[in-house]
Amino acid sequence: MKYRLLAGGSVLVLAAALSSCSSPSGSASGDGRTRVDVWLMRDSVSETFQKEFTADFAKRHPEIDVKIQIQEWDGIGQKITAALASNDAPDIIEAGNTQVAQYAESGGLLDLSDRKDELNGADWLSGLAEPGAYEGKQYGIPYYAANRVVIHRTDLFEKAGVDAKAIKTREQWIDATTKLNTGGTQGIYLPGQMWYALAGFIWDEGGDLATESGEKWSGALDTPEALRGMAFYEELQALGKGPKDSDEDDPPQAEVMAQGQVAQIISTPGGANVIVEKNPGLKGKLAFFPIPGKTADTPGAVFTGGSDLVVPAAAAHPEEAVTFIKELTGNAWQKKLAVAMSYVPNRTSLASAVAGDPGAAAMAVGAANGHATPNTPGWAAVEAENPIKDYMTAVLTGRDPAKEAAKASQDISRAMNAGS
Repeated sequence: MKYRLLAGGSVLVLAAALSSCSSPSGSASGDGRTRVDVWLMRDSVSETFQKEFTADFAKRHPEIDVKIQIQEWDGIGQKITAALASNDAPDIIEAGNTQVAQYAESGGLLDLSDRKDELNGADWLSGLAEPGAYEGKQYGIPYYAANRVVIHRTDLFEKAGVDAKAIKTREQWIDATTKLNTGGTQGIYLPGQMWYALAGFIWDEGGDLATESGEKWSGALDTPEALRGMAFYEELQALGKGPKDSDEDDPPQAEVMAQGQVAQIISTPGGANVIVEKNPGLKGKLAFFPIPGKTADTPGAVFTGGSDLVVPAAAAHPEEAVTFIKELTGNAWQKKLAVAMSYVPNRTSLASAVAGDPGAAAMAVGAANGHATPNTPGWAAVEAENPIKDYMTAVLTGRDPAKEAAKASQDISRAMNAGS
């Protein structure tokens, strides 16, 4: 789905699961060309974009026959795990950026470290490049990114005398939201368990969700930096009526905003489409700005979701795979992809490509300060259990932040080190 923010997860599967989702990547096209099989995810590209790209690629590389198979997000972890464990893997796979580490750990991916320069690695978005690396080697090549911004009601801002363009710092954001939180309007709808937003505030403070020492990971929610991030979350969350014990999907926050009493939400820009679908009367009344940072010169830190492209170690045609990746992630097609799909390009120097798309432009500003969750296969266990959500609810309902943070950090440490 467009704007879907991905998180990795470990799964155990039978290799037989692969049988229905690939064809032999080593097969020839029948006319002497080298056949390259590619897995791309549903809605990562439009049908029109795919046709235009493949037609252009065929002209530039007539010796390569590209076969793209669109995969569904549901169950994709199982399919990729099975593919990497087989001798019948495709040549290229699109993977969620935070999933790359678990696939690399298995030994199933090709190390592309020596190809970084030719693939324009100098200014890759860190939120895509960092999770695409594992133990000092680059396995994932940044493809596209998406991150959260602030969706706001322009009419409610105007009524309250608030200029959204002037909101550059957290302090200004709190002041503006306080003004908006009057007359039956919620200054912001922020549910208590939006832990990706909390992560951004923690990163702004110089903290992290977990830290590594030696070969062990430790939860870091109890550090002074992380506690300051939680304190800001608590201050902001109080300026609305968001539930303290659920996340942005329960109830769906875009549907809540569509009801007409919410001035702001933190969301990917695609949330605006849902709001207008639910309430057509809000068409033309929604706009975007980057999540504010601690200072005006640096936007708020955000979790960078999106995808990387990987080459299985068992790929039959790794050189041709790199050629495909080089084209799809190069200047021309990154710009076209960003415009066509409202994505953030994979490189900071290409941010101007989405200047005409308000939502994507706001994302691009935030993406320059993008981060990822801890780059280790063990993080999947944390997300499955997610003690961060319980911690947030505990603090927002009045429990001692330091004690609850220490407890949550212990749970994170246990989950991350369970397999070591």
